[in-house]
Amino acid sequence: MSSRKLNVRTENWSEEPFAIARGSTDNFDVVVVELEQDDCRGWGEATPTKHYHESISQTEMLIEDFRIQLENGMTRAELQQTMPKGAARNAVDCALWDLEAKLAGKRVWEFPELLKHFATGIQSVPENVTTVYSLGIDTPEKMGDIARKNAQRPILKIKLTGDGDLERLVAIKTNAPISRLVIDANEGWTPEHYQRFVPEFQKLGVEMIEQPFPADNDSILKTLGRPIPVCADESCHDTADLARLTGLYDIVNIKLDKTGGLTEALRLQAEAESKGFLTMVGCMSSTSLGIAPAFMIAQRAKIVDLDAPLYLYEDRPFPLKY
Repeated sequence: MSSRKLNVRTENWSEEPFAIARGSTDNFDVVVVELEQDDCRGWGEATPTKHYHESISQTEMLIEDFRIQLENGMTRAELQQTMPKGAARNAVDCALWDLEAKLAGKRVWEFPELLKHFATGIQSVPENVTTVYSLGIDTPEKMGDIARKNAQRPILKIKLTGDGDLERLVAIKTNAPISRLVIDANEGWTPEHYQRFVPEFQKLGVEMIEQPFPADNDSILKTLGRPIPVCADESCHDTADLARLTGLYDIVNIKLDKTGGLTEALRLQAEAESKGFLTMVGCMSSTSLGIAPAFMIAQRAKIVDLDAPLYLYEDRPFPLKY
């Protein structure tokens, strides 16, 4: 095998201001990995997350620690065994998938392991999917106005934070009465919030509640009813987390920046389904480059949350079509 060349760089992207329970942002940094071999280039993008104790510099350094192995032909299987899960491995893993496909003259989805993952007797190629459109936290009046402007969207994902959430959701439902609704508290609720909101949210037709409690304090879900399905996000990173989540959650949110790439994400989805969980696919702030690999997970996901490029002021050349 001919040698590879590894390039790593950081990029900053501007997006519309967006607020969740932990804070707000109007720009974000990504790490881009390029692997070059035999005049082919594979690309991967990852978004390090402070909440998971990641930084741009730490992510770049971790990738650089593997430069020799990567340039000498490290495989995806070897990568899973040696690099920890997280943003760094995601960028490298996705670049390896892309490079392998280009060297083989194929699309990524044409590899047997991916065809086996999503293909059925009816479906043999990836199909278009419907993503949620997310509304960041604001006053009920402003969130209702945004909902009205997006009332044609099939499904809205509402970011919530605790006090005032019922008023927010009522305003949204009033202004987007046809849209399906899912909500995401990003660990921002107390048990009292949950008990107060869930009966009211049932009346409003909410279909899913994502991560109501902090990941290190979610065992309370065992004592609370789940009349609305509850989804694990911050509580689920990879396959190793599934055993603890049984009896607490109904759905797991698969994000490539958490799993450390498409390889583990595929494994997580299959294992989660085998244990009776439904799956959701989500994303960090990303460009189309970071979202594209997650499209494979979206083929089997009940909820698709891959809307990050919609908030960019400008996406990459040849972006995903929404």
